[in-house]
Amino acid sequence: MEEAEKELERRSKFLSSLIEKKKAIEQNDESFNVHVRACDMPLPLQNRAFHCARVHLHSMPPGTKVDSKRLALALKKEFDSTYGPAWHCIVGTSFGSYVTHSHGGFLYFSIDKVYILLFKTAVEPLDH
Repeated sequence: MEEAEKELERRSKFLSSLIEKKKAIEQNDESFNVHVRACDMPLPLQNRAFHCARVHLHSMPPGTKVDSKRLALALKKEFDSTYGPAWHCIVGTSFGSYVTHSHGGFLYFSIDKVYILLFKTAVEPLDH
């Protein structure tokens, strides 16, 4: 019986630590200063992008440089898998762009000093 109690206590501590981590992430969501620069995207998709970017930025060790390529890939994969293919993402502290996007599929925002451009293009079948 003692082994079962130890296992139960171990699992309880593990679940408590997961809950604490989730609470810390949710509280730190507010610590990132999000600013929408330009948008043609429904609010739920915007919020999904903000959340995904925050989670990725929060997972980085404090004081390290933002890995723009990884953040762009994470957002692209998240939106491709959730909302269908042909999402594109550009992340950086300084860049220029001029893109064509699908209706309702454009978001340009910043989190602190990181600028993120997320947009969707139309997918057309190849003619053979």
